[in-house]
Amino acid sequence: MQDNRLIAPAWSGDAEEFVRVEEIVKIYGDTVAVQSVSLSVRRREIFALLGSSGCGKSTLLRMLAGFEEPTSGRIYLDGEDITALPPYRRPVNMMFQSYALFPHMSVQANVAFGLKQEGVAANEIHDRVFEALDLVQMAGFSRRKPHQLSGGQQQRVALARSLVKRPKLLLLDEPMSALDKQIRQKTQIELTKILEQVGVTCIMVTHDQEEAMTMADRLAVMTEGQIVQCGTPHDVYTFPNCRFVAGFIGSTNLFDGAIVVDEADHVLIETDQLSRPLYVNHGVNEPLGMDVHVSVRPEHIRVQREQPEAEHNWAHGMVSHVAWMGGYVRYQIRLDSGLLIEASIPAMMLAQADAPAVDEEVYASWASDAATVLPS
Repeated sequence: MQDNRLIAPAWSGDAEEFVRVEEIVKIYGDTVAVQSVSLSVRRREIFALLGSSGCGKSTLLRMLAGFEEPTSGRIYLDGEDITALPPYRRPVNMMFQSYALFPHMSVQANVAFGLKQEGVAANEIHDRVFEALDLVQMAGFSRRKPHQLSGGQQQRVALARSLVKRPKLLLLDEPMSALDKQIRQKTQIELTKILEQVGVTCIMVTHDQEEAMTMADRLAVMTEGQIVQCGTPHDVYTFPNCRFVAGFIGSTNLFDGAIVVDEADHVLIETDQLSRPLYVNHGVNEPLGMDVHVSVRPEHIRVQREQPEAEHNWAHGMVSHVAWMGGYVRYQIRLDSGLLIEASIPAMMLAQADAPAVDEEVYASWASDAATVLPS
């Protein structure tokens, strides 16, 4: 029977704060890498720090691990201030992007290494190592060396090595970057299931929006050392709070304009990119006349040959590119204004022989509740 000591007790549903970062700043010379970042992570949560290279996410992760010292600010883990604790005194383990497996050691020896350094008894090391290897389905590869494993198998070994010490907090640095796309998509789901089974609190860093959206319970979008939005993947995708987030999470069509009508249930936005104002059927916080952006996701764009009957939210253009992507068809349409927009149409809704083709005139339209108004 499997030893379940690695698996945490069932969660009662209490979303208590487990990690708290307060006004963390990290400065290297004249460069501010992290600017007054505050966040909280719940117990047993998988939390993603998402952003492009150089945004400060890896620096923040290294401060959580203790490899970098904050210039100012505090870090708390399970109620304890760990800001000044060295890495070896923190109940934290970090899985590196390169996996950092010892090439001359077997899988079993790699996973056992940290426990041996701590002086754990040999029989306990054996039990805990195989408990961890069973969890990641690698017990049958215990005698192999890292070079005899695939990239996905090496990742599983690295995860087992991180979990075998039973950390309170697991940090993942770009955990899927070494895997090709097909393996990466499968491994994202498998890794999430393992983390949920173990019940460890996890903070991961990634530049891959799909990875963050697939794995994380919540995510924080970072740019220029700051968190610009934090929330569930659904909320951040559906309700981006600024132009950067709208463009970074998924793809979107952005129209620039100014509010010309502001009613309780809708606004009209004048834009040079369309021949008629945009109609958005919900209120905004920006005042009349304010410059704004309007985001419409490609999956909300309809493409048709006939002119829509609606007064607003459509445009005439020419198909400039068509790509059949399997489950959906991606259209690029050059509007009369010159703006290039993108539409994603489910393939089952289009018969390939009858679908609008390149250089064909079409109309693009969208519902009034499909648009999100963003501050300029």
